[in-house]
Amino acid sequence: MPLKIRLSRGGAKKRPFYRVVVADSRMPRDGRFIERLGVFDPLKAKDSAERVVLDAEKAKEWIAKGAQPTDRVARLLDGLGVLTREAQENPKKALPKKKAQERAAASAAAAEKAAAAAAAAPEA
Repeated sequence: MPLKIRLSRGGAKKRPFYRVVVADSRMPRDGRFIERLGVFDPLKAKDSAERVVLDAEKAKEWIAKGAQPTDRVARLLDGLGVLTREAQENPKKALPKKKAQERAAASAAAAEKAAAAAAAAPEA
C-alpha cells in the first residue's frame, strides 16, 4: 500500500485550512485517511506558532514505515526540523533569452559610458 503524508483541504471558499494526514495515495485528496498528524493554516502569519501544528514523533514513525511526504508537507516538516529536504531548483524557462541579455548588456555598457563621460567632463 503506497502511503503518502499529504494535505487534506478543509475550510470555506477562499479560506483554506489543511489537515496533515497519512493516506493511501489512491484515495481522494479529502477522502479516507489512516491517521491525522496535525494541521496547517496558511492564512496565519509565517512566524505564528499556530500556522503549523504537527506531531513530529508520529511523522517520524510514518516516514520510517515508508510513507512519502508530498513536496509541501516535506517543506513543512523541514521547517519543524523533522526532515531535511534538499532545495529544488526553479526552472530557468522564465529567464531572459540570448537577445534580451545582449540588449541589457548593451544598455548597461551605454549607461556606464555616459556616466564615465559625465564624470570626465569639467564642470563650468
